[in-house]
Amino acid sequence: MIKTQLRQPNRAKKGKVNLSMFQQPYQLYDYHVWANNRLFAHLEQLPKEVFHAEVRSVFPSVSQTCAHMYLFEQLYMLVLAEVSNEEIFPKISGWTEEAQGKTVNEMRELFGSVAKRFCDLLRHTPDPDKKMTIEHPKYGKMETRFSDILQHVVNHGTYHRGNVTAMLRQQGYSGVPTDYLFYLLEQQKVQG
Repeated sequence: MIKTQLRQPNRAKKGKVNLSMFQQPYQLYDYHVWANNRLFAHLEQLPKEVFHAEVRSVFPSVSQTCAHMYLFEQLYMLVLAEVSNEEIFPKISGWTEEAQGKTVNEMRELFGSVAKRFCDLLRHTPDPDKKMTIEHPKYGKMETRFSDILQHVVNHGTYHRGNVTAMLRQQGYSGVPTDYLFYLLEQQKVQG
């Protein structure tokens, strides 16, 4: 299971570390990891062929959607770490290759690895409103904040988890609820 390392200081062995101020952007990333965990737990319960089955959608399969999500997480983690495009772009083909042909569990492990590194970055970025300048190769420079890009990462994951649900329904299987409200309800139960 992917754990975010953003909560409860006494649970560091389980991969959770408290930020003194649990800011909204970091809580949203915690939600993002929670939602991915729920998705992978659900996918692990389905027949193995469902993950790689061809469907008519944004991507040709659930596995290819997850591979895209993985690449995006890697890329934007480095964008948030303010790594230059010249350093990031050569890595894209490796990330793409790394995510090909994986089982659900192997993909989950890839996501877990990125989530750990993402959480390290978040722990070392205490100001979510830190100003940043990012440069997109097609759209040019943009003045933004760390939290805006982190929100983009979470929104991207939400969008593609929805794609996966649609792909599962095409194959005759239900999705799994990953709405933010369900995350909040679960957090309330854990804290209550």
